[in-house]
Amino acid sequence: MGRVLLACAAVTFLLVLIATAPDTRPVISASSQVVHRPVVQDGPGLRALQARYKTLSKQLFQLKPSQPYILVDTARNRLYVKHQGEVVLDAIASTGSGTILDKPGDDSSQWIFDTPRGEFLVQSKLTKPTWIKPDWAFIEEGLGVPKNAAERAEQGVLGDYALGFGKGYFIHGTLYTRLLGKNVTHGCIRLNDTDLKGVYTLARVGTPIMIF
Repeated sequence: MGRVLLACAAVTFLLVLIATAPDTRPVISASSQVVHRPVVQDGPGLRALQARYKTLSKQLFQLKPSQPYILVDTARNRLYVKHQGEVVLDAIASTGSGTILDKPGDDSSQWIFDTPRGEFLVQSKLTKPTWIKPDWAFIEEGLGVPKNAAERAEQGVLGDYALGFGKGYFIHGTLYTRLLGKNVTHGCIRLNDTDLKGVYTLARVGTPIMIF
């Protein structure tokens, strides 16, 4: 994605240079007298810029993902699946709330419930996923953290599918569809059942995810 942005910036810069290149065409005055602008010997330079623009445009096209990719707008709480420049799925999502929870016994450490921004890949695809509740889920509810790992498992809260993209973050379903479109999650990306199935079908392990 960084290479795409760099190529875009280079193409834009060349467009500006080409657009502002000196114009050596004659200007006709009101009295029909021909007045020539000062001739600037920039023909070879302009042709070089045009050639460079064509080269960068070709490189930019080649950098576009050829496979479907997932784009998440956390400000608008929208998830898109795009393929060859076309939006093939447009979904209302819920993303991180940005709230902060202090870790007990450690005044200098906190949990911050943000959806991470940046470039990721789908690392796993799960059906009928089980939520393994982290420490904060118990602390948030005023409960003690269990020592028995089996007590952390909770069925039926993540929907029928989940797509993991690293460090415990998933695209998954929700029981609280009325909250879709709002920043309410602990960092994961929630979708309704229909959109989640669509994303699961279109994506594969290795599908790029771009979150901003």
